[in-house]
Amino acid sequence: MERKRKRLLLLLFVSILFLIGVTILDIYVDILVVTLFFLVFIAFYIAFILYRIRQFVITFKPNIVNLILDFIDDEVNYGTLSYAAKKKIPKDTFLSSCIFATEAPFYKGEDFIRGSYREMTFELCELNVREYSKVRNRTNYIFKGVFFQGNFNSKAHSGKGKIIILPQEFSQYQSRTIKQFNRIGGRNADDIVTRKFREAFIVMANKSANVNNILSYDMQNAILNYRAQTEKEIYVSFIGSKMFIAVTEPKDLLEPNVFQSNVSFELVREFFEDLQLLLSVLEDLDVNID
Repeated sequence: MERKRKRLLLLLFVSILFLIGVTILDIYVDILVVTLFFLVFIAFYIAFILYRIRQFVITFKPNIVNLILDFIDDEVNYGTLSYAAKKKIPKDTFLSSCIFATEAPFYKGEDFIRGSYREMTFELCELNVREYSKVRNRTNYIFKGVFFQGNFNSKAHSGKGKIIILPQEFSQYQSRTIKQFNRIGGRNADDIVTRKFREAFIVMANKSANVNNILSYDMQNAILNYRAQTEKEIYVSFIGSKMFIAVTEPKDLLEPNVFQSNVSFELVREFFEDLQLLLSVLEDLDVNID
């Protein structure tokens, strides 16, 4: 990939010199028909260059991600992990998490990963979710980051149990989510968790949810540790036999740079650690859930 990037830079440099030469020739000739021909030619040539750059960008991430996934699924407890660059988790799945109260008219996603851990199956992807503003001519941010769904299969406690965990720091933006959860029987469950967890998160659950069993002391620590290590806001919900995690991420992960080297451990490490820390929550849940 680095050799391809250097060849692409060479092509860009030669192209700039070529286009300068064509422009000088056009000025010298100064014939309208020739000028129009040159303009059409230049437009197609620039489109070709942009296409080559785009091809480099869209092939970089799959190459790197597949290597990372091959490394992770070598562990005994993981099944084969698969990656699809253009696929995303369906909108219905996102909405069923009860984390965000929105109709999500603007819903885009990419970088879909599917796999299994012991008896659990899971999938995750990057999402960008927005909705139309009621007072301004623009879209409002709802969520941008990594969205994760895990299915506990035989480890499900109840098809009716529901728990949501929301960041305290953004409590003023969660009123719609809280009201929506109240309408389906959800109530505040802060008294069941530790003081440290209560300071960081709002916890709500319905009567069918076994909060003590799912949000054990170790599970609370796992979520707190993830937040501390990544310094990113995390939203969690348990809906029946499924677990949902939404982690905010303002930038696109593993996006390559055309004008400087991508042979960077830091570039790959950030993506790997985010993915590994996310999967560690799943591992901790597997240990603590009966």
